[in-house]
Formats: sequence, structure tokens, C-alpha cells
Amino acid sequence: MTGDRAADTIVAIATAPGRGALAIVRLSGPGALEVGRRLIHPWPEEARQATLAEVSDSAGDRLDEGVVVFYRAPASFTGEDAVEITCHGGLIAPALIAAAFVSAGARPAEPGEFTRRAVLNGKLDLLQAEAVGDIVDAVTRPAQQVALAQLDGGLSRRIEDVRERILELEALSAYDIDFPEEDDGPVPASRILGVTTSLIETLDHLLATAPVGELIREGAVVVIAGAPNVGKSSLFNALLGRRRAIVTHIPGTTRDALEAVTEAAGWPIRLVDTAGLRDATELVERLGIEVSREYLERADAVVVCGESDDELSQAASAVASLTRAPMVQVRTKSDLLGPRERPRENDGRLFASAETGEGLPGLAQAIARALETSKGTLSLDAPLITRERHRFAVQRARTELQQFHDAFESRAIPAVVAAVHLREATRELEELIGAVDVDDVLDRVFSAFCVGK
Repeated sequence: MTGDRAADTIVAIATAPGRGALAIVRLSGPGALEVGRRLIHPWPEEARQATLAEVSDSAGDRLDEGVVVFYRAPASFTGEDAVEITCHGGLIAPALIAAAFVSAGARPAEPGEFTRRAVLNGKLDLLQAEAVGDIVDAVTRPAQQVALAQLDGGLSRRIEDVRERILELEALSAYDIDFPEEDDGPVPASRILGVTTSLIETLDHLLATAPVGELIREGAVVVIAGAPNVGKSSLFNALLGRRRAIVTHIPGTTRDALEAVTEAAGWPIRLVDTAGLRDATELVERLGIEVSREYLERADAVVVCGESDDELSQAASAVASLTRAPMVQVRTKSDLLGPRERPRENDGRLFASAETGEGLPGLAQAIARALETSKGTLSLDAPLITRERHRFAVQRARTELQQFHDAFESRAIPAVVAAVHLREATRELEELIGAVDVDDVLDRVFSAFCVGK
């Protein structure tokens, strides 16, 4: 988005298209209030005052009736003059209103342009802007919690703190370079090296959160495995709470892996229903079993299913040869068990019924314990690195600090040259939070946003 386009007044429908009770049309930019006054009657008397009004086109034809609120810069989401109309939902009313605003001088917004303007106008930093997109895209509660914490500025404050400490380190090294003959003497090298080491450790701790951040965004891979026709697909549907997999009594019904995102005792998981493990002769089923093996190789946990203890033991043995992931063994179809076969209290075995829901909460808890074994404790309190862009920038800053440390300690190059690494480390962190105007970075970040954001 060029500087000229940044000065345009933009409009977009901010709600998803389709049938619904309400829709929101957003207008932002230097001409937003002027355009709004021409098409909205009565115009609200004060900013931030919700007013029931009619929206017309330039010819005066009534388009819809809705609640209108306007905002004066900088007290708006974008930091610009803005108007929001909550109108009737559906496809026609919001589209007509947006088209009328375009005819009156606005232009259609680009993907993420409202949030991008909020960044450019200092209402959000780049990490917070990405959190807006993550909240919209979140499909699990943990993903939403992490995104809300990032929107609140948790990660931004951590990065800004490191940036400030690097700037202080630059000042220390500059004093050592420029004023070596001061009465107090130059800054001790041990002090500069100590500060640098502390900064490197801080970034190492932050980088260590990247696997958890990725897991929260993508979900831990939990594969349901076992012989054909033991209730894997039924269990898959039951854990999701909806029907995704086709269930029949015919062995080999599942020919490919099915994925769905859900939660297990607070863990975001990508639950995978796989083809039954057996020696198949039919080509398509063999291909499906090969896909099952590939999923098992990269699983974070595996739910092994069987209708009997012997069947479960055989399935666990087969799965153990294909993965190192922790396994959760569960007897399926427990609703079909006779009184003597029913699980005894605290006998350590897991039983579950997709038909009645018996044992599903315990199975979810067991999956969470297995993930703790492979991934560690899931902590959402500390700031997390959730994107590859974050990890790359922090790693680059850490590398620059390490290079400064090594050069300063060995005195292999002049201190003034070594200090260039500090400037580069600062620049990496500034680019991460958007403290520098890097157009290609902004383009990458906002290209995946929905238009109304």
C-alpha cells in the first residue's frame, strides 16, 4: 500500500457474508465523516453516540436502517476518522451500503487495511496486529488466550524491554569507545560482557517458547490408530462432538486420514482418524494405510484402539514399531460389554463408548497427560513466540548479540566495529514490532487478513 493510497478513505463489510441478523460496514479515512454525513440521516450529534438512522445512496434512495456510530481521529481503531454502521444482515443490505460509500468517494479496503492503518498510526504495534488476525482465526480456547495476551502487549513488552537493554548496552560500549580517558576509567569489559550474556539468555528463553507457540497455533497431532472396524472413526466423531468420519461395520471404510481441530483437557489438538492397520491387498486401502504410517511417524501422541485386551495389545505392538510418540490405549465400544467385562474401579484401563459418551472425559485427560510427556507442561501465562517470523527475528537478534560478545571479548576487531552487531540486533527487534516502516514486512503480515479487518 503506497503513501497515496494510505490517505484514501476506505470502506469494507467487516462481518462474514451470508445469512445473519446483523452486518457491520466500516468506513475509515480523512473523508469518512464527510461521506457519512451525505448518506446517513439523521447524523449522530456526538462522536461515539449510537444513533438509529437511515442509509441512502447518492440519489436519495433508502438502502437500509441501522445503528450508526462515528469516531474522530485519533480516538478510533485505525486512529483516523471512522464510521461504523450496524445494518441488517444477509448479502444485499451491507453490499448496497458499501457500494454507496464507494460511489460517494471511498474505495474498497484491501485485506487487513484497517488494522494496517492502526499500526501505521501508532494504535497497535505489528505483534498486536498479528494477534488480531490470530483471534479471528483461533479455533481453540488456548489459541484465543495466547492471541488475547499478545493483543494486550505481553510479547511486545518483552521485546521492547530487550530492545531498550540493547540500546543501553550500545551506550555502554560507546562510552568505552569514545571516552577511554575519563576520570572514572572506561566501562569494565566484564560489565559489558555480563550484560550481553544476560540479553542472550533472555532471548534463548524466548526462543524456547517457539515449539509451544507453534503447537498452540497448529495443534498437537493426535492420531487414532488400531485394527480395522474397532470403532476408531466413531471415537473420532465422538471426541469432536460432530460427525466427520463415515462409520460402517465394513472393515477398511476409512481410506484416507481425516483431520479436525479440537481440544483435549485444555490442549489444542489436531485429531487424526486413520485407516485400520492390517495387511491389505486392495490398492486404495493400502495407500490409506501408508498415509496412516506417515501420520504415526510425526504424531505427538497416539490413541490406540481395540475391542479386547488381546486386540489392544496387538495394536499397541504394531503402533510402537511405527512411532516414538506416547500411546494412550483404550478399549472401545464399552457399551457392548457384559457385566463381567465392565471395567473395575481404578484398574488402570481406559474404556470408552462413542455411542453413550462413557469414558470420553477420562480419555481426553489421558491424551493431555500423554502430550505433557512429549511436549512438557502447557503454560499460557508467559509471552510466547507463535509465528516463524517472530522466531526468525529473535534468532537473528540473538546471533548478532553473540557475535558482538565474541568480538568484544577477543578484541579481534575494533570495538567500534563490534558495536555494529548491537545496531543490527536492535534493528531486527524493531522490525519485529514494527518500529521501523518496512513495507514488504507489512505486506506479508496483512496479506492473509480478511478485508474488513
